[in-house]
Amino acid sequence: MPGTPDGRIWPARRRRRLKRPAHRPRFKGPSFNRVLPNLLTMLGLCAGLTGMRFALDGQFDAAVIAIAVAAVIDGLDGRIARMLKGTSRFGAEFDSLADFLCFGVAPAFLLYLWSLSRYGGVGFIPSLMFAVCMALRLARFNAALDAAVVPTYTAGFFTGVPAPAGALLALFPIFVGLEARAIDVPWLLALSHSPLIVALILIGTAVLLVSTVPVWSFKNFKVPAEVVLPLLLGTGVFAAILLAEPWAAMATAGLIYAGMLPFSMRSFRRLRREAEDMRGDEANDAAA
Repeated sequence: MPGTPDGRIWPARRRRRLKRPAHRPRFKGPSFNRVLPNLLTMLGLCAGLTGMRFALDGQFDAAVIAIAVAAVIDGLDGRIARMLKGTSRFGAEFDSLADFLCFGVAPAFLLYLWSLSRYGGVGFIPSLMFAVCMALRLARFNAALDAAVVPTYTAGFFTGVPAPAGALLALFPIFVGLEARAIDVPWLLALSHSPLIVALILIGTAVLLVSTVPVWSFKNFKVPAEVVLPLLLGTGVFAAILLAEPWAAMATAGLIYAGMLPFSMRSFRRLRREAEDMRGDEANDAAA
């Protein structure tokens, strides 16, 4: 039976009071809800850096997979932060820095090693332009967070192509080249390594990043009830194709995304015209 060093026995009530602390110890610092999104962002950053290492080793298939993993994480960390009410200014800035490396530096680095390195400094210019435009696009996005109130019809649109989609479009030659290697089509593989084609795709994507083209964000996108079932079916078919032929699926996704841009612009112009007509009607009613 427990007691004191001099041999006296503690009462049972005293022993129970010693075993259980009166208060649970509390630690100072942020809650786990605020740390979890930043941990995900850190994992995405590590994935982008790992993709660059794979590219240095010539493992371009593993490199683009690492960047794809970073894109998936980028799509999750912000949503998880909002769900857990763990958003912070630090998290937003950290996410932008990770996006710049994963979707600005890493794709430019991969494409330089894939095709443009044979022209040395001249071949580095498109990669440099892409990375710089990605930095400008992210800086503009961060500045817009503190901007004045914008019209409600712009809520469902990005200004310019977002960072993960820009990386998807820029990596299109690598997707085509990996698929051509898998199905043994030498002329298509040689075409995917063409410095001219790679440079044009990089420069074109860089222009889309810093442009004012309205692009659907799909955050507030409402799906009609009659389209839900076909959408689910199409998503399942695409997932099956992605598992069976990943490079062809990724290249097709890039083409589909690029093909959606004109429809996004048309939708934005229609919403803007409707908003302007509504304001004009309200002004006429007020004047009357």
